[in-house]
Amino acid sequence: MAQTHEIKAESRKDEGKGASRRLRRASYVPAVVYGAGQPAQSIQIEHNTILLAAKHEWFFSSVLDLNVDGKVQKVLVRDWQKHPFKQQMLHMDFLRIDENAKLRVNVPLHFLNQEKSAAAKTSGVVISHNLTEVEVSCLPKDLPEHIELDLADLKPGDIIHLSQLKLPQGVESVALHLGADHDVAVVTANTVKEEVEEAPAEAAATEAAPAAAAPAKDAKK
Repeated sequence: MAQTHEIKAESRKDEGKGASRRLRRASYVPAVVYGAGQPAQSIQIEHNTILLAAKHEWFFSSVLDLNVDGKVQKVLVRDWQKHPFKQQMLHMDFLRIDENAKLRVNVPLHFLNQEKSAAAKTSGVVISHNLTEVEVSCLPKDLPEHIELDLADLKPGDIIHLSQLKLPQGVESVALHLGADHDVAVVTANTVKEEVEEAPAEAAATEAAPAAAAPAKDAKK
């Protein structure tokens, strides 16, 4: 089961672009909480709180405890806006969740022991991570922060498909539930074939050889 992560916030009444700009200058992030049949609520969060949390993958894939003025709500991050080049979060959207209803979330994949596998130790082999996350469906209490995939036994030519992932109890793959076991492998080991091309200098020398021999024959005549 995933750990509990609390984000502290404050309610706000001022809305609009001007109010949002003032909040950002004061090092706050304007945000909105909505869903679960309740009215949308405008909130503000200290920017450093968001900046530190956003460095962790759980912030975008886990159920969060959003503490607004002392009242905790279970939410998921649903949207965010970042500054084009500054380390600044401009706006956040949080979705309230129903703890008794299943949700669909993209969960990160963690690849383990790849360097210990026979594939990694074989010369001329490339291991490709075709997927870095997988969409799952489960109750909020069962949502994992990540899904682990052990690659210790991976050999050259092996392919691991979505159906081979070991999901926690109560968690199912959305794609597999819909009957689609993707042809795109999660991890692929392919032998790399090196093509040796004739060097331009060698090709030029080969072409020049007959031309150089022609004057010599003329001279004998």
